[in-house]
Amino acid sequence: MGIVNVTPDSFGEERAWSADDAIERACEMEAQGADIIDVGGESTRPGAEPVDAGTELQRILPVIEQLRGRITIPISVDTYKAAVADATLAAGANMVNDVSGLLYEPALADVVARRGASIVLMHTRGRPKDMYQQAEYGDVVGDVARELQARLDAAVAAGVPVTSIVVDPGIGFAKRPVHSYGVLARLPELADALRRPLLVGPSRKSFMRAAAGGAEAHGRDWTTAAAVTAAVLGGAHIVRVHAVEPMVQVVRAAEEIRQAG
Repeated sequence: MGIVNVTPDSFGEERAWSADDAIERACEMEAQGADIIDVGGESTRPGAEPVDAGTELQRILPVIEQLRGRITIPISVDTYKAAVADATLAAGANMVNDVSGLLYEPALADVVARRGASIVLMHTRGRPKDMYQQAEYGDVVGDVARELQARLDAAVAAGVPVTSIVVDPGIGFAKRPVHSYGVLARLPELADALRRPLLVGPSRKSFMRAAAGGAEAHGRDWTTAAAVTAAVLGGAHIVRVHAVEPMVQVVRAAEEIRQAG
């Protein structure tokens, strides 16, 4: 899954991307081997300020509309807002990537069910401004599995087929580095508990800052490669990344190792 952010404050990019930039970037990612494009119009980095649905749609709707005729792979929309999901699914998106796991806007599940779309339910606690204050776990994998199961149950109760749901443990969201590394190390337990495909998104995140020698986000692709390898070996079905071309090679090699084992 290639990340295409149409925001002025994305943590993982060296500069902001315009709609035209985002469209070209998505086309390049497909050519480089991406299987899904994830388009976002609101930063959810720690401390980020929320934006209203109108602003988010103004940023991403033109991208979705133009991409639908230019790429053949599925388009995911990185949003937790029901109104944004409804408009972008109508414009040709196939999937919603909800960082809140339906906690912020439960009505999003109704939109996904009505539109016949797929959804990624990610684990988090709180909002980006305060999520680290809630990073307290007894057993991080057990707690994440239990809380994600509740979100999965809520989606199914709203009419979303279980076969249309992917789960994401939320690396870096409401988790200290020790928690993110712990989740990566124990992904098979999470997969066994939830019985749904796993999406893992470690790309350029701050939990790897120390391992990257203090590098800023765009300088963390080597550490991202290590995390992506661990994710694939641990059973992840989708990895969400900024640098598609090198990570496609990382995934292919990791998959060969997994199959050989």
